[in-house]
Amino acid sequence: MQGKVGVGIMGCGNIVGQYIAGCRQFEILEIAACADIDAGKAANTAVEHGIPRALTPAELLVDPGVDIVINLTIPAVHAEVSLAALRAGKHVYSEKPLATNTADGRALLAAAAERGLLVGCAPDTFLGGGLQTCRKLIDDGWIGEPVAATAFMMSGGPEPWHPNPAFFYLAGAGPLFDMAPYYLTALVNLLGPVGRVTAAARISFSERIATSAARFGERLPVETPTHVAGLLEFAAGPVGTLITSFDIKGGSNLPRIEIYGSAGTVSVPDPNTFGGPVRLRRTGAAEWSDVPLLFSDQVGRGIGVADLAYALRDGRAPRAGGDLAFHVLEAMESLLLAAEQGTHITLQSSPARPAPLPLGLLPGRLEP
Repeated sequence: MQGKVGVGIMGCGNIVGQYIAGCRQFEILEIAACADIDAGKAANTAVEHGIPRALTPAELLVDPGVDIVINLTIPAVHAEVSLAALRAGKHVYSEKPLATNTADGRALLAAAAERGLLVGCAPDTFLGGGLQTCRKLIDDGWIGEPVAATAFMMSGGPEPWHPNPAFFYLAGAGPLFDMAPYYLTALVNLLGPVGRVTAAARISFSERIATSAARFGERLPVETPTHVAGLLEFAAGPVGTLITSFDIKGGSNLPRIEIYGSAGTVSVPDPNTFGGPVRLRRTGAAEWSDVPLLFSDQVGRGIGVADLAYALRDGRAPRAGGDLAFHVLEAMESLLLAAEQGTHITLQSSPARPAPLPLGLLPGRLEP
């Protein structure tokens, strides 16, 4: 495939503006259309952002100008919408998670393989300057052999600020499925796939009270664990600790991610961002050193879509691809199951680490 790749956006909710801005940074992408089950939302999005066509979901799936469907629907229907797009002959890039269970995720990848189509999935933040700089530091041996990692997402929950927080507390969401994709994807990018997991988890409060302006006073039933503490045994040897929580009411001073090696430590930035800071402390150093970013942090959500388009054009695997997203999904599902059963679970998937970005990329491009 040569020239621009047409994309259609399915779902015009809170995050759509970020995707539109992010996609428009890359010359390979052209936003051809948008759609939503709420026709008014689609029409407003098209007008606000100058998108040529506002369509129904069914119309988007058969639009000849759409090569890639960007699935921005709610997590509960990610698998259903992505599968419909694949059956319509479209490549798919989905918001995280790929699906809410591995059975649906596996069916998606099988449908794509059967049709010769590509699947990509958020998060793509690991393609930003901060996490790519950390990847190069580790690959180039600045901390020696990685031996351990810690990752913490400590939050009081989204009900004070999110306009529709109820779904965060339903099955298929919670802090693990909502936020761990950022942390697990970053860790797999840095250390390779996870081999085995175990965990403990709890629902700390059976009900939450929304305090955002849109839902003030609404009672939110909690159906999924809101504090999950997991242990990750990486196939290459490192041991990781991952804690995700919506139950931290007094704040936290823990780092986001640290990678510990035989010759030093790298402090990794928030994996829900595309930038820094990146900090390094080698064995024997008295203080931490700030590391300049080696890759651009002036990118946003949509860089993964651009990488999928390049993969489609160049006949290669996408970096934020379906195999990586399925592995993260399997890890999350396995953590909850391990907590429920009080056991270790060996993961069945083992994707290759995504290829690092090359140095010296020009703005708006992902290939030299």
